[in-house]
Amino acid sequence: MRIVLDTNVLISGIFFSGPPYEILDTWRRGRLELVTSPDILAEYTRVALELQLEFPQLDPHPILGLVMIRSHLIQPAPLPEPVCDDPHDDKFLACAIGGGARIVVSGDKALLRCSGFEAIAVLTPRRFVTEHLTR
Repeated sequence: MRIVLDTNVLISGIFFSGPPYEILDTWRRGRLELVTSPDILAEYTRVALELQLEFPQLDPHPILGLVMIRSHLIQPAPLPEPVCDDPHDDKFLACAIGGGARIVVSGDKALLRCSGFEAIAVLTPRRFVTEHLTR
């Protein structure tokens, strides 16, 4: 199953436990395919390095390196107009469309409201784990 992770989910999975960690762990074990774009990779890296300043004992580099190597790096599909209230969230939908992912996992309320655009489900991490990983 191909998915796109919003930055907040990837970062939470690196630095904390819970559903985001479960999703990353499932991906690391090869049971999910992660789809990314150049803009998303840049945002993952920027936010992880900023957060590392607050948590210097945690090193995001191994997982960021793995994401860069093992994710499906695609060119996002152009969207005809802004879809989400926050135009910065559109990149996750464009990535899903361009990469053939049917699910975006996010905790962002504005992005969650975009669920259903082009038949893409935007699910919270907990809902994704419940519906797709615990069966």
